[in-house]
Amino acid sequence: MKTIGAILLTTLLLAGAAWGAAFDHGHTALNPVLKRFVKDALVDYAALKADPKELDAYLSSLASVSEGEFRKWTEPQQLAFLINLYNAATLRLIIDHYPIKSIRKIGGWFSGPWNQPVVPLFGQAITLDKLEHQILRHQYTEPRIHFAIVCGALGCPPLRSEAYTAGQLEVQLEAQGRQFLGTARKNSFDYKTRTLNLSPIFKWFATDFEQKSGSVIKFVRPYFPPAIQAELDRGGFKVRHTDYDWALNEAARR
Repeated sequence: MKTIGAILLTTLLLAGAAWGAAFDHGHTALNPVLKRFVKDALVDYAALKADPKELDAYLSSLASVSEGEFRKWTEPQQLAFLINLYNAATLRLIIDHYPIKSIRKIGGWFSGPWNQPVVPLFGQAITLDKLEHQILRHQYTEPRIHFAIVCGALGCPPLRSEAYTAGQLEVQLEAQGRQFLGTARKNSFDYKTRTLNLSPIFKWFATDFEQKSGSVIKFVRPYFPPAIQAELDRGGFKVRHTDYDWALNEAARR
């Protein structure tokens, strides 16, 4: 089975030709993978593991991008690239260890799934943690990335069946926010107890949302329907964080 190291080696051998070609900002190579193996945000990992050629080819195309080229892109182009990279590398990581019940089963006691060098970027293999926390969160002020990057758990926001692109990024991120905040088992308002139930994502990354809007409540408010917005405006409610479901977002579960 091809590993991230093998993907990087193949990419380096073809680097001369790859770096000379214009990068496809439509991410069209990823779309067939997502359309074929992802349905209703659930992934057919068994089928993807049996036929990962298109996924590996896409990861190789991302690995062929130099840092110098990347820095010349617009911010939406960079964000779309990094979000797709995170999701594609996560799919690869999971099928490398599949069958598993949860991504948290990958790795050892001191080196979990997010500390594995599995993300091919700028000629090296970095970790998902580095991509998320040191690059996406640190270098960009865009908390909606938390609606887009998917760690392979049912508690995550939904995995789209299409790639993110610069031209559609605003629409896609807003749609992700509405879908995620509209999922009752993860985010809801209990009128009887006046409790706002929020995903733990809004606790773990509260500073990201606060930096953008001043508070988590102000950030999430526009994504709720008008009736809930009115309740939030009234104040006097409690906030509770729902349980995070770490079970694999696997199509076979349904």
